[in-house]
Amino acid sequence: MNSKIEKMLNDQMNFEFYSAYIYMAMAAYCDSIDLGGFAHWFKIQTQEEMYHGTKFYHYILERGGRPFFTQIDAPDKEWPSLKAAFETALNHEKIVTDRINKIMTAAIEESDHATRSCLNWFVDEQVEEESSVDAIIKKLNLVGDSGNGIFMMDKELEARVFNTPADLKL
Repeated sequence: MNSKIEKMLNDQMNFEFYSAYIYMAMAAYCDSIDLGGFAHWFKIQTQEEMYHGTKFYHYILERGGRPFFTQIDAPDKEWPSLKAAFETALNHEKIVTDRINKIMTAAIEESDHATRSCLNWFVDEQVEEESSVDAIIKKLNLVGDSGNGIFMMDKELEARVFNTPADLKL
């Protein structure tokens, strides 16, 4: 693996851990307004992002590289509404998708087929990431300010689980 790809992968690993940090901040926001189901959804999202970062960590090592950790900026801690928090999440996932696509483009240009293979998983994962957040935003649009609707969504999101992947290594 060349140094350009290794740097991009390290940057993405750190960005995945930053994503986890953002989602924990969103969970704290939801917990603070007594929406435990929404908070739970963000906590599960945090676990997914930690898994993504760990997946990059191990891939870098498997290719003979060295994972390097950088400073993580403080995330926002307030949003004007629940919907705004999810819109922020969707915009963030679109940034992640763009970053993954740029690494994929570099891997193609460098004929780094192993990295392309690894990144295929992330490309597919990003489709699911954006779609799941977008579905919540659409439901929030439907329920509007209805307390009953928010309550029902809160109960629905409380059921989300993180299925520990078989390849999870810490």
